[in-house]
Amino acid sequence: MGTNYERELRSVLAGEIKGIRAITRSCNEFERASAMQVAQRPFLVVRAPGSGSEGTGDLLALRGDMCFPIEVKSSKSRKIYLSGRTMLQYSALKSTGEKCGLLPLYAFRLKGVRGDSWRILKVDVRGLKGKLRHLSRSIPELPLTSRGAPHLNWDGGMPLHRFLSLISRSDGARSIDSSPRIIEM
Repeated sequence: MGTNYERELRSVLAGEIKGIRAITRSCNEFERASAMQVAQRPFLVVRAPGSGSEGTGDLLALRGDMCFPIEVKSSKSRKIYLSGRTMLQYSALKSTGEKCGLLPLYAFRLKGVRGDSWRILKVDVRGLKGKLRHLSRSIPELPLTSRGAPHLNWDGGMPLHRFLSLISRSDGARSIDSSPRIIEM
């Protein structure tokens, strides 16, 4: 839904300072600092071929410790209901996630809002392992309508700055004092 928003998110996940500053312009200092952390641990982000079809999402974010397909949506409305083609995209993302052990995400950009205008939601998949399984526990999944259909609810998603802070943490990062020492005898 709009290659401009795909480019905006791609720039942020790739750790480009200019892109991060652009999306945090109207954010508070804490949100801005949280988002800036991704510059230290950026992703290789590519626009998926055949964007939005066959479970690839619009973007693929790749880094040595994690990888996920991302479907980008934007709206002036706080909720997006999936049906027809968008429901097929959701089903394909879920299937791909389970087959490949990936955590598919939705990045929902609410138009006309100040502050952090992006929210992250996950597609609930089984069989995740390691870091993706741990990350999955922190990200809200797409809620269900009264009829049991998944939909996007901006108010229930994780703010992008919080997501960026979460994925930018360094595993095994130690202070200099806590590193193992070799003692010569």
